[in-house]
Amino acid sequence: MVNLTPPNHGRLAGKPVPQPTRWPSLLPWLSLLALSLLPGVASASMFKGETLDSVAMGLAWFIIAVMPVAGIVVFWKVHILPEKIAEKRHHPQKDAIQTLCLLSLVFGGLLWPIAWLWAYTKPVSYRLAYGTDKGDEYFVEMADEAQAGKLSAGDMKFVRDELDSIASKGAMPLELHHAREKIEAALVAATARASAARAVEPAAKGAA
Repeated sequence: MVNLTPPNHGRLAGKPVPQPTRWPSLLPWLSLLALSLLPGVASASMFKGETLDSVAMGLAWFIIAVMPVAGIVVFWKVHILPEKIAEKRHHPQKDAIQTLCLLSLVFGGLLWPIAWLWAYTKPVSYRLAYGTDKGDEYFVEMADEAQAGKLSAGDMKFVRDELDSIASKGAMPLELHHAREKIEAALVAATARASAARAVEPAAKGAA
């Protein structure tokens, strides 16, 4: 008599038979869904044929030629920001900040945060040593503005006092001597105009 019982029937007896998973049955449907979407994606492009090739070639050349140059320009503009900030704030150590920005290029940008902080730091020790916390170009610009009549008497007195403080600390550059002379002359002229205006007011009131 032939035994038709499977060899492992005894080992599977009393154990649950594993059920097949559902995912294999879903794979054909997912494949059909993906294939049905492909034509819609392909037809979504507004360019076809040679036009599509030309657009792709132009985009490739733009990415290869323009983007690196634009990236270098943006990187350079950001990298010299501390120098520009120091110039705008008339920092007396702007040349050192500029040098630090250039050195930061060699060290992979590690010195850039130091230059940024330095540009915003008020140079207290420099003022103690030289009598001011402004660069020489600041006083030259203020002297030109005073000569053009763009500064008030109070501002001119402040700049003059700053120059006197610099002179008290030691030898003052020649350009600052010229700046002080311009400010002093502009201050004298402004005082004379103010005195003349005060003298005219009573006469005008009396005539009225």
